[in-house]
Amino acid sequence: MTRPLEGITVVSLEHAIAAPFCTRQLADLGARVIKIERPGVGDFARAYDARVKGQASHFVWTNRSKESLTLDLKNADAMAALRQLIAKADVLVQNLAPGATARMGLAYEDLKPAHPGLIVCDISGYGEDGPYRDKKAYDLLIQSEAGFLSITGTQDTPSKAGNSVADIAAGMYAYTNILSALLLRGKTGQGSHIDVSMLEALGEWMGYPMYYAFDGATPPARSGASHASIYPYGPFPAGDGGIIMLGLQNEREWKVFCDKVLLQADLATDARFASNALRNQNREALRGLIVSAFAALSTDQVEQRLEEAQIANARMNDMAGLWAHPQLKSRERWRDVGSPVGMLPALLPPGRNSAFDYRMDPIPKVGEHTDAILQELGLSKEAVQALRAAQAI
Repeated sequence: MTRPLEGITVVSLEHAIAAPFCTRQLADLGARVIKIERPGVGDFARAYDARVKGQASHFVWTNRSKESLTLDLKNADAMAALRQLIAKADVLVQNLAPGATARMGLAYEDLKPAHPGLIVCDISGYGEDGPYRDKKAYDLLIQSEAGFLSITGTQDTPSKAGNSVADIAAGMYAYTNILSALLLRGKTGQGSHIDVSMLEALGEWMGYPMYYAFDGATPPARSGASHASIYPYGPFPAGDGGIIMLGLQNEREWKVFCDKVLLQADLATDARFASNALRNQNREALRGLIVSAFAALSTDQVEQRLEEAQIANARMNDMAGLWAHPQLKSRERWRDVGSPVGMLPALLPPGRNSAFDYRMDPIPKVGEHTDAILQELGLSKEAVQALRAAQAI
């Protein structure tokens, strides 16, 4: 089967999460992704932890199906090799420090005259201009700047997301922008420049709370795992200590919930709970009634009642529960991929496509493909050895 991006070459000056997550998805669709790394140590995300048989969890997640080329970009010969590589590439992605590629002469404006079809995607914390342009940006800092922390957690404790949500958002928008740019190039023959900021990516995801607080209105309250404005919608304990997540979306479901789950049909017309706004306003009183009703039931029994009433619900899984999730197993969503430490399980990308299978190739070791790529560019074995002797690769 032909994959959508077969024949597309992506060169990436990447580290951490945002750019690697973007380019891994391009590789999933068949693109050749050449990851430029520092000689010896590679992408610093390789050293975040050693939880996957000695490999870093973040790195394993975001770097399969790539080729690793080590180059010291302060070395003139290594930089010359990079320029040769870019000349043959379709896409250049980078998330280096602000201004770094411009100082190397690799900004879009520098490359466009010689490579008019090249697509350049710059990923940064705040974008290429504006007063925050040069400000350092890490995931937690962007979660804070974008207001994410102000609506996440409990009333007493603002909390970050448990994963790198700002990096993920930026990586997703970089990925979709690159796909759009490739489609546009197919129509015009011209490349383009993409400027993606983590702040703007996560800001887009903050659309609902921003509009909820429109024109100075009170913003959504931090409400833990419960919904800030819909109730009951969140976690409730069963009598055996298990936690059930449930969510009601409308008045029809509220009446069914009272009748079939709580077995208290009269509660549906209680004046305190006659609308979502009132239920939200009186959520503590309603929570007490729900917890009391669930106290005599096991988790399985609560889940059974909710299913029979067709009320949306879920169990609060931990990571072991996700690894073993029966739905993922049933849909055959797991594959084994190679790595420097052997085969590792990996989830297929979301979205099953009848026309092709996703690429699920190994996670590279540092510099694994350096010799092959440089020789592909025309360098002799002796020239490559000289570069290695000079610690340029």
